[in-house]
Amino acid sequence: MPEIVTSVPLLLITGVLAYLLGSIPFGLVITKAFGLGNLREIGSGNIGATNVLRTGSKPAALATLLLDSGKGAIAVLVARYMVGEDAAQLAGLMAFLGHLFPVWLGFKGGKGVATYLGTLLALSFPAGTVACLTWLVAAALFRISSLSALVAAVSMPVALVWLGRPDMVVLAIALGALIWVRHAGNIRRIMNGTEAKIGKKDK
Repeated sequence: MPEIVTSVPLLLITGVLAYLLGSIPFGLVITKAFGLGNLREIGSGNIGATNVLRTGSKPAALATLLLDSGKGAIAVLVARYMVGEDAAQLAGLMAFLGHLFPVWLGFKGGKGVATYLGTLLALSFPAGTVACLTWLVAAALFRISSLSALVAAVSMPVALVWLGRPDMVVLAIALGALIWVRHAGNIRRIMNGTEAKIGKKDK
């Protein structure tokens, strides 16, 4: 009983810290540092790497991708080392929610794809690799970032069972469902053929 009681505040602290880390809007920080203007007024207005790429700066987009994925991975790895595997999954979820609903931006954040991939890579490198490869294959075929993310998200629960990680299926379903919800507008544009292609710079 004492161990369980002790673990509760640790999990709460882990969740809060992971959320705050996930809330850091690296896309906005990077575009400002690169002198690329206000990302909220560029392209879709999203704070993620795909929209940063629409500024025409590949280095800025890459930096955003690495930092957004890194915050999910770091949250997981630190939580696992300090507390344990359950805390690692909680940290991944909270970092992801932080990116989607950042306190610093009035809870209006990104769509979470990079953070999702970084979280999966840290929780299970094989699973994260499958997710990344799925995204890359879909991107090569369709040249649509949002569609690639949707395909990767919907395939992960099955991939996790295949990889022998059924303990991650519930988390994968939750993260995948949030990705689909956050991409509702993209789904409408995909269906009517107006979704932007990868690398297209908005005028």
